[in-house]
Amino acid sequence: MAAYAEGTPCWVDAMFADVEGAKAFYSEVLGWTFGEAASEFGSYTQAYSDGKAVAAVVPPMPGQEGQSAWCLYLAAPDVSATAAKVKAAGGTVMMEPMQVGDFGSMAIVADPSGAVFGLWQGGEHEGFEKRTGPGAYSWAEVYTRDAPKVDAFYPAVFPYKAQQVIDDKVDFRTYRLTGDPVLGRMAMGPEFPAEVPSYVNVYFAVADCDEAVARATKAGATLQFGPMSSPFGRFAALRDPQGANFSVIDPDTTEGEMPALADA
Repeated sequence: MAAYAEGTPCWVDAMFADVEGAKAFYSEVLGWTFGEAASEFGSYTQAYSDGKAVAAVVPPMPGQEGQSAWCLYLAAPDVSATAAKVKAAGGTVMMEPMQVGDFGSMAIVADPSGAVFGLWQGGEHEGFEKRTGPGAYSWAEVYTRDAPKVDAFYPAVFPYKAQQVIDDKVDFRTYRLTGDPVLGRMAMGPEFPAEVPSYVNVYFAVADCDEAVARATKAGATLQFGPMSSPFGRFAALRDPQGANFSVIDPDTTEGEMPALADA
């Protein structure tokens, strides 16, 4: 049986023009260590927390230079079949399915609102080795400017069931697998500058949100939001020194009642 069920977030990576700078930043903020760069795979370098793989960084390939961004990968038992579903549901395949040695197969796609994410069919590399605790991936949300199209798209591609948060102030829903939420969807309102496109925001777990924010800003990050307490944990949104958005969350420090949900 695959390590990650279809549609489950299973990996994250990011391209950085200054890979050494990125390694220094995330080592300081999240306590990551880094392995050797795999020269045969474009100097792809894995990050580790407690000796277990949690992410990777890589320099941009020629022609792909631009603002850095974290890319979330969703598990796909057949990456070619899932890429076909993406196209059929109104999404875009930006990088066609390709084999990555014995590690697995991947594709880069975008939902109908333009939010980019990856598909991963695990081989020797199944995905996150560490799934919980400080330094590990914790959560992700699709920030979208076209919620109706996105809400039709994701359940058409993956076996998701959707639940909407009952709140007049925010348009937020979760996509679930076997009852467990695996991905959030936030409709972008006027509080988001017009030039900010739809995107996927990833959260990394930390032991103390405020301390992590202090380390991040000292290391050159920009605080965009928070720290704020919630029923899900205390969290903050940041932009790293090379422009990649990410969030940190202390899931053990919670406040308030869980929101009411309705099947969507």
